[in-house]
Amino acid sequence: MKYTLENQETKRLKFRLLKDSDFQEWTELFQDKKISKVLGMDKIGTPKEQCEKWFEWTYERYKNNLGGQNVLIEKSTNKIIGQSGLLVRELNGFKELEIAYSILPNYRQKGYATEASQKCRDFAFENKYAKRLISIINTENPNSAKVALNNDMQNDRTIEFHGDTVYIYQITLEKWNERTS
Repeated sequence: MKYTLENQETKRLKFRLLKDSDFQEWTELFQDKKISKVLGMDKIGTPKEQCEKWFEWTYERYKNNLGGQNVLIEKSTNKIIGQSGLLVRELNGFKELEIAYSILPNYRQKGYATEASQKCRDFAFENKYAKRLISIINTENPNSAKVALNNDMQNDRTIEFHGDTVYIYQITLEKWNERTS
């Protein structure tokens, strides 16, 4: 499956594909109404129904080679701490490759989203998947905007996306190459 980071690692994290057995732990993410809203899931029933839809979308992405979020496992505890990955998105008629990340409540503010998103960025550029990467961030989610900035991304524009106002952060291959040389 192109774009997934299955079996990749960082200093503190392991990446693997989502499995049905992850469902109960991942439902916790949608218990937080604010997070549910910034992820665009708040219009989908209960937290359980939101999680079911999340799993359905993730499996569809895997099946159709459109990337998908990977489960993040903290190496020191072997616990699920979140998800991150590369998603093929269509914006204004163009295909874009998005770096996405969601961290469970107990693991936020510890640098995991930055660590995972930097791995996604490097993986995408090293494999020549795109000349530009984006992150789609709800304007009501300043923490995700900080992660994008930590990932050397810049706020490119503000758009409407699935009924929400979002920022599009971006980094180009050229800028990444400058940073790594």
